[in-house]
Amino acid sequence: MTALDKSSEYYFREGCFITELSNSPEDPELSVAHIRVEPGETTHWHKLLGISERYLILSGKGSVEVGSSEPRDVIERDVVLIPPEVRQRITNSGEEDLIFLALCTPRFEESYYVELEGDINHKVDKEPDGDTL
Repeated sequence: MTALDKSSEYYFREGCFITELSNSPEDPELSVAHIRVEPGETTHWHKLLGISERYLILSGKGSVEVGSSEPRDVIERDVVLIPPEVRQRITNSGEEDLIFLALCTPRFEESYYVELEGDINHKVDKEPDGDTL
């Protein structure tokens, strides 16, 4: 794997560092971002409107929470599927950076990011058929 150019990495309000690898209007069906979460950090509860997301864990270890499911430990090579409009967050439980790819379909646009921290109305998400996640 080629080393990333750290100068293109930026801090996102979610609580992680992002390097966009592919995200453009010319390819609206998919975006790919390199994500870095520092040791001991947890990203904010959030959801993406109309966007499915997959985490492909590259290194480190953590715990991911999706919807109202119990936290799930993740390590290198694990894949996490996050349906659209379902709350999510990830914690770095290791001593090194937690690194993963975030693959969004369709592509990520910041206007579809919804912060849920402190929003008591999003304690439990429901699927379209009304089942609790």
